[in-house]
Amino acid sequence: MSGRAVRRVSVPTETTAPGGATNAYLVEADAGTILVDPAGRIDALDAAVAEGSVDHVLVTHAHPDHVGGVAAYAAETGATVWARRGREARFEAATGVAPDRTFAEGERVAGATVLDTPGHAPDHVVIETPDGILAGDLVRATGSVAVAAPKGDVRAYLVALRRLLARDPPRLYPGHGPVVDDPRATIRRLYDHRLDRERRIERAVREGAASVDAVLDAAYDRDLSGVRSLAAATVRAHLDKLALEGRIRIDAETGRLDPA
Repeated sequence: MSGRAVRRVSVPTETTAPGGATNAYLVEADAGTILVDPAGRIDALDAAVAEGSVDHVLVTHAHPDHVGGVAAYAAETGATVWARRGREARFEAATGVAPDRTFAEGERVAGATVLDTPGHAPDHVVIETPDGILAGDLVRATGSVAVAAPKGDVRAYLVALRRLLARDPPRLYPGHGPVVDDPRATIRRLYDHRLDRERRIERAVREGAASVDAVLDAAYDRDLSGVRSLAAATVRAHLDKLALEGRIRIDAETGRLDPA
Protein backbone atom coordinates (compact mmCIF):
# COMPACT_ATOMS: atom_id res chain seq x y z
CA MET A 1 0.00 0.00 0.00
CA SER A 2 2.88 2.37 -0.88
CA GLY A 3 4.01 2.53 2.75
CA ARG A 4 0.92 4.46 3.90
CA ALA A 5 -1.07 3.28 6.90
CA VAL A 6 -4.31 4.77 5.50
CA ARG A 7 -4.92 5.15 1.78
CA ARG A 8 -7.87 7.10 0.40
CA VAL A 9 -9.56 6.47 -2.96
CA SER A 10 -12.32 8.82 -4.10
CA VAL A 11 -15.20 6.89 -5.67
CA PRO A 12 -17.84 8.72 -7.77
CA THR A 13 -21.28 7.97 -6.31
CA GLU A 14 -24.85 9.12 -6.37
CA THR A 15 -24.68 11.08 -3.14
CA THR A 16 -26.15 14.28 -1.76
CA ALA A 17 -22.69 15.23 -0.50
CA PRO A 18 -20.97 18.03 -2.45
CA GLY A 19 -18.49 16.72 -4.98
CA GLY A 20 -20.45 13.61 -5.89
CA ALA A 21 -17.94 11.16 -4.44
CA THR A 22 -17.41 8.92 -1.40
CA ASN A 23 -14.02 8.07 0.08
CA ALA A 24 -13.05 4.42 0.27
CA TYR A 25 -10.09 3.62 2.51
CA LEU A 26 -7.52 0.87 2.75
CA VAL A 27 -6.14 0.58 6.27
CA GLU A 28 -2.95 -1.33 7.01
CA ALA A 29 -3.62 -2.53 10.54
CA ASP A 30 -1.66 -4.81 12.87
CA ALA A 31 -3.32 -8.01 11.72
CA GLY A 32 -4.26 -7.42 8.09
CA THR A 33 -5.64 -4.86 5.68
CA ILE A 34 -9.16 -3.44 6.04
CA LEU A 35 -11.21 -2.05 3.16
CA VAL A 36 -13.63 0.56 4.53
CA ASP A 37 -16.63 2.05 2.69
CA PRO A 38 -16.07 0.63 -0.81
CA ALA A 39 -18.75 2.82 -2.36
CA GLY A 40 -18.50 1.31 -5.82
CA ARG A 41 -16.19 -0.54 -8.11
CA ILE A 42 -13.79 1.66 -10.09
CA ASP A 43 -10.38 1.15 -11.70
CA ALA A 44 -8.52 3.21 -9.10
CA LEU A 45 -9.90 1.16 -6.22
CA ASP A 46 -9.31 -2.07 -8.14
CA ALA A 47 -5.66 -1.08 -8.50
CA ALA A 48 -5.32 -0.16 -4.83
CA VAL A 49 -6.88 -3.45 -3.74
CA ALA A 50 -4.62 -5.39 -6.13
CA GLU A 51 -1.47 -3.95 -4.54
CA GLY A 52 -1.94 -6.13 -1.47
CA SER A 53 -4.29 -8.55 0.19
CA VAL A 54 -7.55 -7.29 1.69
CA ASP A 55 -8.45 -9.30 4.77
CA HIS A 56 -11.53 -7.47 6.06
CA VAL A 57 -14.35 -5.35 4.60
CA LEU A 58 -16.56 -3.09 6.70
CA VAL A 59 -18.55 0.12 6.37
CA THR A 60 -19.05 3.11 8.65
CA HIS A 61 -22.79 2.90 7.96
CA ALA A 62 -25.11 1.31 5.44
CA HIS A 63 -26.19 4.34 3.42
CA PRO A 64 -26.24 3.55 -0.32
CA ASP A 65 -23.33 5.88 -1.15
CA HIS A 66 -21.00 3.88 1.13
CA VAL A 67 -21.74 0.26 0.26
CA GLY A 68 -21.99 -0.16 -3.52
CA GLY A 69 -18.75 -2.12 -3.89
CA VAL A 70 -19.00 -4.36 -0.83
CA ALA A 71 -20.32 -7.44 -2.64
CA ALA A 72 -17.85 -7.24 -5.53
CA TYR A 73 -14.75 -6.71 -3.43
CA ALA A 74 -15.78 -9.28 -0.84
CA ALA A 75 -16.23 -11.88 -3.57
CA GLU A 76 -12.97 -11.01 -5.31
CA THR A 77 -10.75 -10.87 -2.23
CA GLY A 78 -12.37 -13.50 -0.05
CA ALA A 79 -12.17 -11.00 2.81
CA THR A 80 -14.16 -11.33 6.01
CA VAL A 81 -17.22 -9.07 5.83
CA TRP A 82 -18.18 -7.33 9.07
CA ALA A 83 -21.35 -5.56 10.22
CA ARG A 84 -22.48 -3.83 13.41
CA ARG A 85 -23.98 -6.43 15.74
CA GLY A 86 -27.73 -5.98 15.90
CA ARG A 87 -27.75 -4.25 12.49
CA GLU A 88 -27.10 -7.28 10.32
CA ALA A 89 -30.43 -7.10 8.48
CA ARG A 90 -29.89 -3.42 7.62
CA PHE A 91 -26.39 -4.23 6.36
CA GLU A 92 -27.50 -7.18 4.23
CA ALA A 93 -30.40 -5.24 2.72
CA ALA A 94 -28.04 -2.43 1.71
CA THR A 95 -25.11 -4.52 0.44
CA GLY A 96 -26.69 -7.76 -0.74
CA VAL A 97 -24.17 -9.63 1.41
CA ALA A 98 -24.74 -11.38 4.72
CA PRO A 99 -21.92 -10.50 7.11
CA ASP A 100 -19.43 -13.18 8.08
CA ARG A 101 -18.82 -11.63 11.48
CA THR A 102 -20.18 -8.82 13.62
CA PHE A 103 -18.61 -6.26 15.93
CA ALA A 104 -19.87 -4.25 18.89
CA GLU A 105 -18.69 -1.07 20.56
CA GLY A 106 -15.00 -1.09 21.38
CA GLU A 107 -14.14 -4.30 19.54
CA ARG A 108 -11.05 -4.56 17.39
CA VAL A 109 -10.90 -5.62 13.77
CA ALA A 110 -7.36 -6.44 12.65
CA GLY A 111 -6.00 -4.07 15.28
CA ALA A 112 -8.34 -1.14 14.54
CA THR A 113 -10.98 -0.20 17.12
CA VAL A 114 -14.63 0.31 16.18
CA LEU A 115 -16.58 2.96 18.11
CA ASP A 116 -20.34 3.59 18.05
CA THR A 117 -21.19 7.08 16.79
CA PRO A 118 -24.89 7.12 15.83
CA GLY A 119 -26.66 10.31 14.84
CA HIS A 120 -26.18 10.72 11.12
CA ALA A 121 -27.40 7.12 10.85
CA PRO A 122 -28.48 4.69 13.58
CA ASP A 123 -25.76 2.17 12.67
CA HIS A 124 -22.93 4.68 12.24
CA VAL A 125 -19.49 3.76 13.58
CA VAL A 126 -16.00 5.17 13.26
CA ILE A 127 -12.75 3.22 13.01
CA GLU A 128 -9.85 4.30 15.19
CA THR A 129 -6.29 3.63 14.01
CA PRO A 130 -2.93 4.97 15.24
CA ASP A 131 -2.85 7.27 12.19
CA GLY A 132 -6.28 8.78 12.84
CA ILE A 133 -9.98 8.03 12.82
CA LEU A 134 -11.99 7.00 9.78
CA ALA A 135 -15.02 9.13 10.55
CA GLY A 136 -17.56 8.28 7.85
CA ASP A 137 -20.29 10.91 7.74
CA LEU A 138 -19.67 12.19 11.24
CA VAL A 139 -17.48 15.06 10.01
CA ARG A 140 -16.52 17.06 6.92
CA ALA A 141 -13.60 19.40 6.33
CA THR A 142 -16.02 22.07 5.09
CA GLY A 143 -19.77 22.52 5.23
CA SER A 144 -22.00 20.52 7.55
CA VAL A 145 -23.24 16.95 7.99
CA ALA A 146 -26.85 15.98 7.36
CA VAL A 147 -28.71 14.82 10.46
CA ALA A 148 -32.16 14.27 9.02
CA ALA A 149 -35.39 12.73 10.31
CA PRO A 150 -36.63 10.08 10.55
CA LYS A 151 -33.35 8.16 10.98
CA GLY A 152 -31.15 11.07 12.04
CA ASP A 153 -30.83 11.82 15.76
CA VAL A 154 -29.42 15.23 16.71
CA ARG A 155 -28.85 14.32 20.37
CA ALA A 156 -26.90 11.21 19.40
CA TYR A 157 -24.93 13.17 16.79
CA LEU A 158 -23.82 15.77 19.34
CA VAL A 159 -22.76 13.01 21.73
CA ALA A 160 -20.79 11.37 18.91
CA LEU A 161 -18.97 14.64 18.18
CA ARG A 162 -18.09 15.05 21.87
CA ARG A 163 -16.85 11.49 21.94
CA LEU A 164 -14.71 12.09 18.87
CA LEU A 165 -13.26 15.23 20.45
CA ALA A 166 -12.36 13.28 23.59
CA ARG A 167 -10.39 10.75 21.52
CA ASP A 168 -8.21 13.64 20.26
CA PRO A 169 -7.21 11.95 16.98
CA PRO A 170 -4.20 13.26 15.00
CA ARG A 171 -6.36 13.48 11.88
CA LEU A 172 -9.78 12.51 10.56
CA TYR A 173 -10.54 10.59 7.39
CA PRO A 174 -14.09 11.59 6.41
CA GLY A 175 -16.50 9.80 4.12
CA HIS A 176 -16.58 12.79 1.77
CA GLY A 177 -13.98 15.39 0.91
CA PRO A 178 -10.37 15.87 1.97
CA VAL A 179 -8.57 14.54 5.02
CA VAL A 180 -9.03 16.73 8.11
CA ASP A 181 -5.68 17.78 9.62
CA ASP A 182 -7.21 20.03 12.30
CA PRO A 183 -9.64 17.63 14.00
CA ARG A 184 -10.39 19.66 17.13
CA ALA A 185 -11.24 22.84 15.24
CA THR A 186 -13.35 20.93 12.72
CA ILE A 187 -15.29 19.02 15.39
CA ARG A 188 -15.96 22.21 17.34
CA ARG A 189 -17.11 23.99 14.18
CA LEU A 190 -19.60 21.24 13.40
CA TYR A 191 -20.79 21.12 17.01
CA ASP A 192 -21.28 24.88 17.16
CA HIS A 193 -23.08 24.86 13.82
CA ARG A 194 -25.58 22.29 15.09
CA LEU A 195 -26.22 24.28 18.28
CA ASP A 196 -26.64 27.49 16.30
CA ARG A 197 -29.18 25.78 14.03
CA GLU A 198 -31.01 24.51 17.11
CA ARG A 199 -31.18 28.03 18.60
CA ARG A 200 -32.58 29.42 15.34
CA ILE A 201 -35.23 26.69 15.16
CA GLU A 202 -36.29 27.07 18.78
CA ARG A 203 -36.45 30.86 18.40
CA ALA A 204 -38.62 30.48 15.29
CA VAL A 205 -41.12 28.34 17.21
CA ARG A 206 -41.15 30.76 20.13
CA GLU A 207 -41.83 33.62 17.71
CA GLY A 208 -44.85 31.85 16.24
CA ALA A 209 -43.68 29.42 13.56
CA ALA A 210 -46.17 26.59 13.96
CA SER A 211 -45.14 24.25 11.13
CA VAL A 212 -41.96 22.86 9.64
CA ASP A 213 -42.37 25.06 6.56
CA ALA A 214 -42.75 28.14 8.73
CA VAL A 215 -39.65 27.21 10.71
CA LEU A 216 -37.71 26.73 7.48
CA ASP A 217 -38.62 30.20 6.30
CA ALA A 218 -37.72 31.74 9.65
CA ALA A 219 -34.60 29.78 10.60
CA TYR A 220 -32.72 29.63 7.30
CA ASP A 221 -31.24 32.78 5.83
CA ARG A 222 -30.37 31.32 2.43
CA ASP A 223 -32.08 30.05 -0.69
CA LEU A 224 -33.20 26.45 -0.14
CA SER A 225 -34.01 25.69 -3.77
CA GLY A 226 -33.09 22.09 -4.52
CA VAL A 227 -32.38 21.22 -0.88
CA ARG A 228 -35.63 22.21 0.83
CA SER A 229 -36.70 18.62 1.51
CA LEU A 230 -33.35 17.83 3.15
CA ALA A 231 -33.52 21.04 5.17
CA ALA A 232 -37.06 20.13 6.28
CA ALA A 233 -35.88 16.70 7.44
CA THR A 234 -33.06 18.40 9.36
CA VAL A 235 -35.53 20.76 11.01
CA ARG A 236 -37.73 17.82 11.98
CA ALA A 237 -34.76 16.09 13.62
CA HIS A 238 -34.00 19.23 15.63
CA LEU A 239 -37.66 19.63 16.59
CA ASP A 240 -37.73 16.04 17.84
CA LYS A 241 -34.77 16.81 20.11
CA LEU A 242 -36.35 20.03 21.40
CA ALA A 243 -39.64 18.24 22.09
CA LEU A 244 -37.88 15.39 23.88
CA GLU A 245 -36.14 17.94 26.10
CA GLY A 246 -39.45 19.67 26.84
CA ARG A 247 -38.47 22.92 25.14
CA ILE A 248 -41.28 22.85 22.54
CA ARG A 249 -44.48 20.86 22.00
CA ILE A 250 -45.46 18.95 18.87
CA ASP A 251 -49.13 18.04 18.51
CA ALA A 252 -49.21 14.30 17.79
CA GLU A 253 -52.23 14.58 15.51
CA THR A 254 -51.72 17.81 13.61
CA GLY A 255 -47.96 18.32 13.90
CA ARG A 256 -48.53 21.87 15.13
CA LEU A 257 -45.56 23.39 16.92
CA ASP A 258 -45.87 25.46 20.10
CA PRO A 259 -43.45 26.76 22.70
CA ALA A 260 -43.31 24.69 25.87
